[in-house]
Amino acid sequence: MPWFPDFVSAVELSRRQTRDTGQADPVGQYLTALSEGDPRLLEDAWPGKIVVYDPRVGEIRGHRELRRFISHNMSWLAERHARTEVVGRTVVGARAVVEVLAHLDHDGRELAWPVAVVAESRGDQSVVFRTYCSQWPVDEQRHLRAPILEPGSARPGDIVGRYQDGLTAGDAEAVVSTFAPDGYFRGPFGPRYDHRGPDELRSFFTRCFRAGGGVGLQPCVLTDDGVRCALEYNCVRWGRHDLPPQAGLGVYERGPDGLLAAVRVYDDVQPPAEVVANQPAR
Repeated sequence: MPWFPDFVSAVELSRRQTRDTGQADPVGQYLTALSEGDPRLLEDAWPGKIVVYDPRVGEIRGHRELRRFISHNMSWLAERHARTEVVGRTVVGARAVVEVLAHLDHDGRELAWPVAVVAESRGDQSVVFRTYCSQWPVDEQRHLRAPILEPGSARPGDIVGRYQDGLTAGDAEAVVSTFAPDGYFRGPFGPRYDHRGPDELRSFFTRCFRAGGGVGLQPCVLTDDGVRCALEYNCVRWGRHDLPPQAGLGVYERGPDGLLAAVRVYDDVQPPAEVVANQPAR
């Protein structure tokens, strides 16, 4: 699972909330470290703890693990001529969420791979990264992602809360009613599988709820700037099926009319056999 250079954007947004006036900003060092694969610059910028939660490798701590991780992923990216496109940024306090599309050379074609990165920095010494995505676009396998975070007490309100209520209840009409007329749902497989407008959304969510009900999410951490609401969650149920808790993230973007202009989901949850759909619904 690659370490994307857009981690720099997440760090910058997070550190803007915490650095003192006049303090040197190490974002330039981050950019150089990540683009050149030089972990020393990264370690100099953040002399305390750097923790990475990666979908494939798991939890990465300590300088030795970090150096090995960066070296492997920079080689992986270079082999695939990777470039990234920022889709959205959400920042509140010491936490930032950056959504990117990673454009890769994959089996002779360009692949647009959705990845979301959460950067959380509570001070000037340490930072934590949590990355969310599906591995299916690159290896055609599902990877069960154990929870990263404990369930929390935060619950989304307004239109995002209505969407979550409809999703939990398995009510396709209630879910569709939360979208703007040109709103879209994007799952973890990328823009090729977007569902846009009432008809496509209704068809998609009706299929998703064929397993005997809605999708059960445990909210963990909420990052809401008033336009985008990013919810880190554990998925624990799909219809009548209880699931092993699996980590994921959804971003719910409000339009000018207060309805949802977009919902983008980043996880690797396997739908039940009854569900015939291109990607999960969260």
